[in-house]
Amino acid sequence: MNLFEHLEKHQYGEVHVRRDAASGLMAIVAIHDTRLGPSLGGCRFIPYAHEELALIDALRLARGMTYKAAITGLPLGGGKSVIMRPAKAFDRAALFSAFGRFVDGLGGRYITAEDSGTSVEDMITIRSQTKHVTGLPPKDGGGGDPSPLTALGVRRGIEACVKHVYGRDLSGIRVAIQGVGHVGYYLAKELHALGAKLTISDIDASRTNRVREEFGATVVPNDQIFAQDVDVLAPCALGAILDDASLPQLRVKIVAGAANNQLAEARDGEALHARGIVYAPDYAINAGGLVNVHAEHHGNQTGKGFDAPAAREKVLAIHDTILEIVERAKATNVPSYRVSDLIVEERLAKVAP
Repeated sequence: MNLFEHLEKHQYGEVHVRRDAASGLMAIVAIHDTRLGPSLGGCRFIPYAHEELALIDALRLARGMTYKAAITGLPLGGGKSVIMRPAKAFDRAALFSAFGRFVDGLGGRYITAEDSGTSVEDMITIRSQTKHVTGLPPKDGGGGDPSPLTALGVRRGIEACVKHVYGRDLSGIRVAIQGVGHVGYYLAKELHALGAKLTISDIDASRTNRVREEFGATVVPNDQIFAQDVDVLAPCALGAILDDASLPQLRVKIVAGAANNQLAEARDGEALHARGIVYAPDYAINAGGLVNVHAEHHGNQTGKGFDAPAAREKVLAIHDTILEIVERAKATNVPSYRVSDLIVEERLAKVAP
Protein backbone atom coordinates (compact mmCIF):
# COMPACT_ATOMS: atom_id res chain seq x y z
CA MET A 1 0.00 0.00 0.00
CA ASN A 2 1.42 3.39 -1.01
CA LEU A 3 -0.06 5.66 1.67
CA PHE A 4 1.17 8.98 0.29
CA GLU A 5 -0.02 8.07 -3.19
CA HIS A 6 -3.54 7.66 -1.78
CA LEU A 7 -3.23 10.95 0.10
CA GLU A 8 -2.16 12.77 -3.04
CA LYS A 9 -4.98 11.25 -5.10
CA HIS A 10 -7.61 12.38 -2.61
CA GLN A 11 -5.93 15.75 -1.86
CA TYR A 12 -5.03 14.98 1.75
CA GLY A 13 -2.56 16.04 4.36
CA GLU A 14 -3.76 14.41 7.56
CA VAL A 15 -4.64 10.83 8.52
CA HIS A 16 -4.55 9.39 12.03
CA VAL A 17 -4.37 5.70 12.94
CA ARG A 18 -4.95 4.07 16.32
CA ARG A 19 -4.58 0.48 17.52
CA ASP A 20 -5.66 -0.47 21.02
CA ALA A 21 -4.66 -4.00 21.91
CA ALA A 22 -6.87 -4.27 24.98
CA SER A 23 -10.15 -3.58 23.14
CA GLY A 24 -9.16 -4.74 19.66
CA LEU A 25 -9.65 -1.25 18.22
CA MET A 26 -8.13 -0.66 14.78
CA ALA A 27 -9.30 2.77 13.63
CA ILE A 28 -8.51 5.40 11.03
CA VAL A 29 -9.52 9.07 11.20
CA ALA A 30 -9.15 10.94 7.91
CA ILE A 31 -9.22 14.73 8.15
CA HIS A 32 -9.55 16.09 4.65
CA ASP A 33 -9.92 19.85 5.14
CA THR A 34 -10.41 22.25 8.06
CA ARG A 35 -10.39 25.62 6.30
CA LEU A 36 -14.06 26.26 7.01
CA GLY A 37 -14.09 24.72 10.48
CA PRO A 38 -13.45 21.51 12.42
CA SER A 39 -13.92 18.32 10.44
CA LEU A 40 -17.15 16.45 11.10
CA GLY A 41 -18.13 13.05 9.79
CA GLY A 42 -19.52 9.74 10.92
CA CYS A 43 -17.78 6.66 12.26
CA ARG A 44 -18.17 3.60 10.03
CA PHE A 45 -17.90 0.20 11.76
CA ILE A 46 -17.93 -2.62 9.24
CA PRO A 47 -15.72 -5.58 8.27
CA TYR A 48 -12.86 -4.80 5.88
CA ALA A 49 -10.84 -7.47 4.11
CA HIS A 50 -7.66 -5.46 4.68
CA GLU A 51 -6.56 -2.05 5.91
CA GLU A 52 -6.11 -0.50 2.47
CA LEU A 53 -9.84 -0.84 1.80
CA ALA A 54 -10.55 0.80 5.17
CA LEU A 55 -8.17 3.66 4.36
CA ILE A 56 -9.66 4.28 0.91
CA ASP A 57 -13.16 4.26 2.39
CA ALA A 58 -12.17 6.84 5.00
CA LEU A 59 -10.41 9.05 2.44
CA ARG A 60 -13.27 9.06 -0.06
CA LEU A 61 -15.92 9.64 2.59
CA ALA A 62 -14.04 12.45 4.36
CA ARG A 63 -13.46 14.31 1.10
CA GLY A 64 -17.18 14.02 0.45
CA MET A 65 -17.86 15.59 3.85
CA THR A 66 -15.69 18.60 2.98
CA TYR A 67 -17.68 19.14 -0.17
CA LYS A 68 -21.01 18.47 1.56
CA ALA A 69 -20.33 21.07 4.24
CA ALA A 70 -19.06 23.66 1.77
CA ILE A 71 -21.92 23.29 -0.74
CA THR A 72 -24.42 23.60 2.13
CA GLY A 73 -22.75 26.66 3.65
CA LEU A 74 -21.82 25.05 6.98
CA PRO A 75 -18.77 26.18 9.00
CA LEU A 76 -17.26 22.71 8.94
CA GLY A 77 -14.44 20.78 7.36
CA GLY A 78 -14.53 17.21 6.16
CA GLY A 79 -13.56 14.19 8.20
CA LYS A 80 -14.49 10.55 8.54
CA SER A 81 -13.50 7.60 10.65
CA VAL A 82 -13.59 3.88 10.06
CA ILE A 83 -13.18 1.13 12.60
CA MET A 84 -12.31 -2.29 11.26
CA ARG A 85 -14.87 -4.62 12.83
CA PRO A 86 -13.01 -7.42 14.68
CA ALA A 87 -13.52 -10.92 13.32
CA LYS A 88 -13.37 -12.34 16.84
CA ALA A 89 -15.66 -11.68 19.81
CA PHE A 90 -15.16 -8.21 21.30
CA ASP A 91 -16.46 -5.92 24.04
CA ARG A 92 -18.36 -3.20 22.18
CA ALA A 93 -18.38 -0.72 25.06
CA ALA A 94 -14.63 -1.12 25.59
CA LEU A 95 -13.92 -0.72 21.88
CA PHE A 96 -15.96 2.48 21.51
CA SER A 97 -14.55 3.87 24.75
CA ALA A 98 -11.08 3.40 23.26
CA PHE A 99 -12.26 5.10 20.08
CA GLY A 100 -13.63 7.99 22.14
CA ARG A 101 -10.20 8.49 23.70
CA PHE A 102 -8.70 8.44 20.20
CA VAL A 103 -11.08 11.19 19.06
CA ASP A 104 -10.47 13.22 22.22
CA GLY A 105 -6.74 13.12 21.58
CA LEU A 106 -7.26 14.95 18.30
CA GLY A 107 -8.28 18.04 20.26
CA GLY A 108 -11.45 18.93 18.39
CA ARG A 109 -10.03 18.79 14.90
CA TYR A 110 -12.42 15.89 14.25
CA ILE A 111 -16.00 15.51 15.50
CA THR A 112 -17.52 12.06 15.13
CA ALA A 113 -21.11 10.89 14.59
CA GLU A 114 -23.09 7.83 13.50
CA ASP A 115 -22.54 6.02 10.22
CA SER A 116 -22.90 2.49 8.87
CA GLY A 117 -22.54 -0.01 11.68
CA THR A 118 -22.68 2.49 14.55
CA SER A 119 -25.61 3.54 16.70
CA VAL A 120 -26.86 6.17 19.12
CA GLU A 121 -25.73 3.88 21.94
CA ASP A 122 -22.19 3.88 20.52
CA MET A 123 -22.23 7.70 20.44
CA ILE A 124 -23.26 7.73 24.11
CA THR A 125 -20.28 5.48 24.91
CA ILE A 126 -17.96 7.78 22.94
CA ARG A 127 -19.45 10.78 24.79
CA SER A 128 -18.17 9.30 28.06
CA GLN A 129 -14.64 9.92 26.75
CA THR A 130 -14.92 13.10 24.66
CA LYS A 131 -17.15 16.06 23.93
CA HIS A 132 -16.26 15.87 20.25
CA VAL A 133 -19.23 13.72 19.26
CA THR A 134 -22.71 14.41 17.94
CA GLY A 135 -25.75 12.37 16.93
CA LEU A 136 -26.95 11.89 20.51
CA PRO A 137 -30.55 11.20 21.58
CA PRO A 138 -32.79 14.15 22.52
CA LYS A 139 -32.65 13.27 26.24
CA ASP A 140 -28.88 13.82 26.08
CA GLY A 141 -29.15 17.13 24.24
CA GLY A 142 -29.07 15.62 20.77
CA GLY A 143 -31.13 16.06 17.66
CA GLY A 144 -32.20 12.43 17.44
CA ASP A 145 -32.23 10.31 14.32
CA PRO A 146 -30.96 12.46 11.39
CA SER A 147 -32.60 10.19 8.79
CA PRO A 148 -35.86 12.18 8.52
CA LEU A 149 -34.00 15.41 7.81
CA THR A 150 -31.72 13.68 5.31
CA ALA A 151 -34.81 12.36 3.53
CA LEU A 152 -36.44 15.80 3.61
CA GLY A 153 -33.40 17.28 1.89
CA VAL A 154 -33.41 14.57 -0.77
CA ARG A 155 -37.10 15.16 -1.39
CA ARG A 156 -36.44 18.87 -1.80
CA GLY A 157 -33.62 18.09 -4.23
CA ILE A 158 -35.90 15.81 -6.25
CA GLU A 159 -38.47 18.61 -6.34
CA ALA A 160 -35.82 20.94 -7.77
CA CYS A 161 -34.85 18.42 -10.47
CA VAL A 162 -38.46 17.73 -11.40
CA LYS A 163 -39.13 21.46 -11.62
CA HIS A 164 -36.06 21.84 -13.85
CA VAL A 165 -36.92 18.94 -16.17
CA TYR A 166 -40.71 18.86 -16.17
CA GLY A 167 -41.72 22.28 -14.84
CA ARG A 168 -44.14 20.74 -12.32
CA ASP A 169 -44.56 19.38 -8.81
CA LEU A 170 -44.23 15.77 -7.63
CA SER A 171 -47.85 14.71 -8.04
CA GLY A 172 -47.88 11.67 -10.33
CA ILE A 173 -44.09 11.63 -10.75
CA ARG A 174 -42.76 8.06 -10.83
CA VAL A 175 -39.81 7.46 -8.52
CA ALA A 176 -37.77 4.26 -8.16
CA ILE A 177 -36.03 4.05 -4.78
CA GLN A 178 -33.09 1.66 -4.42
CA GLY A 179 -32.89 0.86 -0.72
CA VAL A 180 -35.64 1.64 1.78
CA GLY A 181 -33.72 1.51 5.04
CA HIS A 182 -33.68 4.48 7.40
CA VAL A 183 -33.38 7.29 4.86
CA GLY A 184 -35.09 5.43 2.02
CA TYR A 185 -38.13 4.76 4.17
CA TYR A 186 -38.52 8.40 5.16
CA LEU A 187 -37.95 9.49 1.57
CA ALA A 188 -40.75 7.18 0.46
CA LYS A 189 -42.96 8.75 3.11
CA GLU A 190 -42.11 12.28 1.93
CA LEU A 191 -42.68 11.45 -1.74
CA HIS A 192 -45.92 9.56 -1.11
CA ALA A 193 -47.33 12.52 0.82
CA LEU A 194 -46.84 14.70 -2.26
CA GLY A 195 -48.48 12.24 -4.66
CA ALA A 196 -45.48 10.51 -6.21
CA LYS A 197 -45.81 6.92 -7.47
CA LEU A 198 -43.22 4.63 -5.93
CA THR A 199 -41.28 1.61 -7.15
CA ILE A 200 -38.83 0.16 -4.63
CA SER A 201 -36.21 -2.52 -4.02
CA ASP A 202 -34.18 -3.64 -1.03
CA ILE A 203 -32.25 -6.71 0.09
CA ASP A 204 -34.48 -6.85 3.19
CA ALA A 205 -38.03 -8.03 2.42
CA SER A 206 -39.35 -6.67 5.72
CA ARG A 207 -38.40 -3.16 4.58
CA THR A 208 -40.06 -3.43 1.18
CA ASN A 209 -43.18 -4.98 2.73
CA ARG A 210 -43.47 -2.06 5.12
CA VAL A 211 -43.19 0.56 2.37
CA ARG A 212 -45.58 -1.36 0.12
CA GLU A 213 -48.18 -1.59 2.86
CA GLU A 214 -47.86 2.00 4.08
CA PHE A 215 -47.35 3.85 0.80
CA GLY A 216 -48.67 1.55 -1.93
CA ALA A 217 -45.25 1.06 -3.51
CA THR A 218 -44.53 -1.50 -6.21
CA VAL A 219 -41.73 -3.89 -5.22
CA VAL A 220 -39.24 -5.15 -7.81
CA PRO A 221 -36.13 -7.36 -7.51
CA ASN A 222 -32.88 -5.56 -6.74
CA ASP A 223 -31.38 -6.41 -10.12
CA GLN A 224 -34.31 -4.75 -11.92
CA ILE A 225 -34.50 -1.39 -10.14
CA PHE A 226 -32.23 0.44 -12.61
CA ALA A 227 -34.27 -0.63 -15.63
CA GLN A 228 -37.61 0.70 -14.41
CA ASP A 229 -39.57 2.97 -16.76
CA VAL A 230 -39.92 5.85 -14.29
CA ASP A 231 -39.06 9.54 -14.11
CA VAL A 232 -36.58 9.53 -11.22
CA LEU A 233 -34.09 7.01 -9.85
CA ALA A 234 -33.28 7.61 -6.16
CA PRO A 235 -30.26 5.53 -5.06
CA CYS A 236 -30.48 5.20 -1.27
CA ALA A 237 -28.28 2.18 -0.60
CA LEU A 238 -24.54 1.67 -1.14
CA GLY A 239 -22.25 3.88 -3.18
CA ALA A 240 -20.51 3.39 -6.54
CA ILE A 241 -23.72 2.07 -8.12
CA LEU A 242 -23.67 4.28 -11.21
CA ASP A 243 -21.21 2.40 -13.40
CA ASP A 244 -20.70 0.62 -16.72
CA ALA A 245 -23.21 -2.06 -15.73
CA SER A 246 -26.06 0.09 -14.42
CA LEU A 247 -25.90 3.16 -16.66
CA PRO A 248 -27.00 1.40 -19.90
CA GLN A 249 -30.12 0.17 -18.07
CA LEU A 250 -31.37 3.61 -17.07
CA ARG A 251 -34.64 4.85 -18.59
CA VAL A 252 -35.00 7.89 -16.33
CA LYS A 253 -34.45 11.60 -16.87
CA ILE A 254 -33.33 12.27 -13.29
CA VAL A 255 -30.99 10.54 -10.81
CA ALA A 256 -31.34 12.00 -7.32
CA GLY A 257 -30.91 10.00 -4.13
CA ALA A 258 -29.38 9.75 -0.68
CA ALA A 259 -26.50 7.29 -1.22
CA ASN A 260 -22.94 8.59 -0.84
CA ASN A 261 -20.37 8.36 -3.66
CA GLN A 262 -22.93 7.23 -6.25
CA LEU A 263 -20.58 7.66 -9.22
CA ALA A 264 -18.18 4.74 -9.49
CA GLU A 265 -15.88 6.96 -11.58
CA ALA A 266 -15.94 10.60 -12.66
CA ARG A 267 -16.53 9.41 -16.23
CA ASP A 268 -19.89 8.04 -15.10
CA GLY A 269 -20.96 11.59 -14.34
CA GLU A 270 -19.86 12.53 -17.84
CA ALA A 271 -21.91 9.64 -19.24
CA LEU A 272 -25.06 10.78 -17.43
CA HIS A 273 -24.59 14.29 -18.79
CA ALA A 274 -24.00 13.01 -22.33
CA ARG A 275 -27.29 11.12 -22.19
CA GLY A 276 -29.20 14.17 -20.97
CA ILE A 277 -29.90 12.63 -17.54
CA VAL A 278 -30.04 15.26 -14.80
CA TYR A 279 -27.91 14.15 -11.85
CA ALA A 280 -28.20 15.71 -8.39
CA PRO A 281 -24.69 15.42 -6.89
CA ASP A 282 -24.97 13.13 -3.90
CA TYR A 283 -23.11 15.23 -1.35
CA ALA A 284 -25.28 18.25 -2.19
CA ILE A 285 -28.65 16.54 -2.01
CA ASN A 286 -28.04 14.31 1.01
CA ALA A 287 -26.65 17.00 3.32
CA GLY A 288 -29.70 17.09 5.61
CA GLY A 289 -28.14 14.70 8.11
CA LEU A 290 -25.02 16.85 8.35
CA VAL A 291 -27.18 19.93 8.92
CA ASN A 292 -28.91 18.07 11.74
CA VAL A 293 -25.77 16.94 13.57
CA HIS A 294 -24.07 20.31 13.10
CA ALA A 295 -27.07 22.10 14.62
CA GLU A 296 -26.93 19.67 17.56
CA HIS A 297 -23.19 20.11 18.13
CA HIS A 298 -23.35 23.89 17.76
CA GLY A 299 -26.25 24.09 20.18
CA ASN A 300 -24.44 22.00 22.77
CA GLN A 301 -21.19 23.95 22.41
CA THR A 302 -22.94 27.33 22.80
CA GLY A 303 -25.36 26.17 25.49
CA LYS A 304 -28.37 27.16 23.36
CA GLY A 305 -29.49 23.61 22.64
CA PHE A 306 -30.66 21.99 19.43
CA ASP A 307 -32.58 24.46 17.23
CA ALA A 308 -34.87 22.13 15.27
CA PRO A 309 -36.74 24.85 13.29
CA ALA A 310 -33.49 26.45 12.11
CA ALA A 311 -32.10 23.06 11.07
CA ARG A 312 -35.26 22.30 9.10
CA GLU A 313 -35.11 25.66 7.29
CA LYS A 314 -31.50 24.97 6.33
CA VAL A 315 -32.48 21.57 4.93
CA LEU A 316 -35.38 23.02 2.95
CA ALA A 317 -32.86 25.29 1.20
CA ILE A 318 -31.28 22.21 -0.44
CA HIS A 319 -33.93 22.74 -3.12
CA ASP A 320 -32.29 26.01 -4.17
CA THR A 321 -28.79 24.54 -4.06
CA ILE A 322 -29.73 21.68 -6.39
CA LEU A 323 -31.67 23.96 -8.71
CA GLU A 324 -28.64 26.27 -9.00
CA ILE A 325 -26.39 23.32 -9.84
CA VAL A 326 -28.59 21.74 -12.51
CA GLU A 327 -29.46 25.06 -14.12
CA ARG A 328 -25.78 26.07 -14.25
CA ALA A 329 -24.93 22.64 -15.70
CA LYS A 330 -27.45 23.15 -18.48
CA ALA A 331 -26.36 26.72 -19.19
CA THR A 332 -22.66 25.86 -19.39
CA ASN A 333 -22.99 22.32 -20.79
CA VAL A 334 -20.83 21.04 -17.94
CA PRO A 335 -21.79 17.87 -16.01
CA SER A 336 -23.60 18.67 -12.78
CA TYR A 337 -21.14 16.77 -10.59
CA ARG A 338 -18.38 19.00 -11.90
CA VAL A 339 -20.47 22.18 -11.49
CA SER A 340 -21.04 21.26 -7.84
CA ASP A 341 -17.31 20.62 -7.34
CA LEU A 342 -16.49 23.99 -8.90
CA ILE A 343 -18.87 25.82 -6.55
CA VAL A 344 -17.20 24.13 -3.58
CA GLU A 345 -13.70 24.83 -4.86
CA GLU A 346 -14.60 28.49 -5.39
CA ARG A 347 -15.77 28.74 -1.79
CA LEU A 348 -12.74 26.97 -0.38
CA ALA A 349 -10.38 29.12 -2.43
CA LYS A 350 -11.69 32.22 -0.67
CA VAL A 351 -10.54 30.87 2.70
CA ALA A 352 -6.91 31.08 3.77
CA PRO A 353 -5.19 27.68 4.19
